[in-house]
Amino acid sequence: MHFSLRRKVMFRDCDPAGRVFYPRYFEMINDCVECFFAEAIGWPFEAVHPAAAVPTARIEAVFPAPSHHGDMLDFTLSCRRIGRSSLSLLLRAGCAGQTRLQARATLVHVDGGGRPAPWPAPVRDALQPYLEEAEP
Repeated sequence: MHFSLRRKVMFRDCDPAGRVFYPRYFEMINDCVECFFAEAIGWPFEAVHPAAAVPTARIEAVFPAPSHHGDMLDFTLSCRRIGRSSLSLLLRAGCAGQTRLQARATLVHVDGGGRPAPWPAPVRDALQPYLEEAEP
């Protein structure tokens, strides 16, 4: 199972040529992750952040094709590994059947002092259905 989010490429996302300026993809990825935690996991960041956080510890991305102003991007997110306090994700974005972005990210659940902390049991349980087999 994966989480899906549809997002239109806005003017603010683009360079003067009308293509997505690649750092904006990282904002889109963060939006997708935040929506995933709120909508699918039931753990919105505004409820998490007063006492903890879920920062990105690592991210790598490839951009096989450009996206343009007005494109509708379909994001998918799946979990690749759920650790004690970490979470490995695979995110993809496409438009009209063409892959525009593929990213792998590692998030870490940290306590109020910024130290890694175990996932709360209800969160870990809610993440399980999104765990997919890693690709070879």
